[in-house]
Amino acid sequence: MKKVLLIDDEERMLGLLSLYLEPYQYDCKKALGAKEGLTYIKEERFDIVLLDIMMPEVDGWQACREIRKYSDVPIIMVTAREQKEDTVKGLRLGADDYVTKPFDEAELIARIEALLRRTQTGSQIEIGGLSWNEDRFELAYKGRYIKLTPKEFALVGLFIKNPDRVFTRNQLIDLIWGMDSETEGRTVDSHVRNMREKIRESVFPIDECFHTVWGVGYKWIRK
Repeated sequence: MKKVLLIDDEERMLGLLSLYLEPYQYDCKKALGAKEGLTYIKEERFDIVLLDIMMPEVDGWQACREIRKYSDVPIIMVTAREQKEDTVKGLRLGADDYVTKPFDEAELIARIEALLRRTQTGSQIEIGGLSWNEDRFELAYKGRYIKLTPKEFALVGLFIKNPDRVFTRNQLIDLIWGMDSETEGRTVDSHVRNMREKIRESVFPIDECFHTVWGVGYKWIRK
């Protein structure tokens, strides 16, 4: 299920957008205004944002500029304004597409699907609600970020890309730290332990799929 953040100052429009999207298996989070939307996007991971332009206090232009300071999430500007200059301005601020109200439901869905196809690459892997995105350096479970060190993040990626394969400590040192590294097995164990604990705190059932193979190493079980 793709997670969509809807930002608009009209509850009616938020309801209409979610009514359009939810039958297509989009999980919609509704933000009444840009300030609320910016709060959500700093705390959760979204696959795409639908952002209204004409809002009080903080308009869509400002919100788009702010989002781009810390996220490359795909953004579609949704507005009643149809001037060409607005489209150009939105794209220059970092928006990916532009839809004018009133819009056709089929066109909106098609634009969302096309944008997701363009922006999602093999760098993202999702398994059981756990999302690992190499380009964004993000690990999240059901939209909640899990803060990892670079080595912990690389370990997660290696394991989930190679389910059911046992990695020895020496192999992990070569693949993550480098063949010339003087890293020892206990350092690997420490990183794996921290990685496992951080993921466990997110309530992802890590112990059901990540196993220690005693005397050998570790493996991620395919579910």
